Amino acid sequence: MGVGADAWTTGKLRRLEAANGPCVSWRMRIVIAAVGRLKQGPERELAERYRKRAADAGRKAGLEAVDIVEIRESRAGDAARRMLEESIAIANIVPERAITVLLDERGESMGSGSFAGRLQGWRTQNKPAVVFIVGGADGLAPSLREKASLAIAFGPATWPHQLVRIMLLEQLYRAVTILAGHPYHRG
Repeated sequence: MGVGADAWTTGKLRRLEAANGPCVSWRMRIVIAAVGRLKQGPERELAERYRKRAADAGRKAGLEAVDIVEIRESRAGDAARRMLEESIAIANIVPERAITVLLDERGESMGSGSFAGRLQGWRTQNKPAVVFIVGGADGLAPSLREKASLAIAFGPATWPHQLVRIMLLEQLYRAVTILAGHPYHRG
């Protein structure tokens, strides 16, 4: 899909779809904004493996990049102040017009196919980015929660932040393989 914007006329788009499968002109970026750092070790290695796989497969599905931005944990003395400081830091990295998705145990549970469908929908709406937000131990400020486009959950259980990041990256990889027609997902 390395063609200029002027090449995306209806006729040319149909020819490209026939040759390459469904495509769109807009390439969307995926960002994971996570409070805290993954330490060196197997969790970081697994997270990076799924990030790289998602980025590689995502190019075929119309994604520009899959990036992780680690937000420094606040050292404030009380939980409300920590939530506010971390939420401000997250808000500062969200691009204009981006979709924001919170990871929250009270969020919507959805299957991998539905998750892939949401990504596809946002991409076709010409959104520049989808930012998945993994908050700190104290949660996120209400102002950031209110601005979110969606909250999703990996079930009702509370998961360690390191595992949430890995599970999210695996689901992103699975979603882009679904969109690219790759056989990884056998749903």
